[in-house]
Order: sequence, then structure tokens, then C-alpha cells
Amino acid sequence: QANHLEPGGAGVRAQACDYQGNLLDDFNIRKNGNIINVCNAPSPAATASLAIGKAIADKALSLY
Repeated sequence: QANHLEPGGAGVRAQACDYQGNLLDDFNIRKNGNIINVCNAPSPAATASLAIGKAIADKALSLY
């Protein structure tokens, strides 16, 4: 209901950076041994989540 809403300021979104300080605009999925880390996944909406899942699955399957 409208009476449950309150005005607020703009939000701040954390953004991942690479070692040179550049913003990472896309997925950053890294494999280190048997560990897979999703370091950056901005806005994993419905279509993007499928791409993230496939990338992680491909990396996981490459472990074996």
C-alpha cells in the first residue's frame, strides 16, 4: 500500500574492480583448484542467470 512507502535517497551499488582498478562490467567467474568463485555478477536477471549457470557448470565439469 502507498502508506507503507517512504521516499529515500539513491542507492549505491558495489562494483568489482580488477587489479588495475578498472570496473568489471561483466561476469567474473574464476576457478582455483577445485573452487569456483563468482566474483562479479551484476544484475543476474532471468536470462543472465542461465549464462552464469552454464559458465559455472562448464568450469565444474572441467574439474573431472
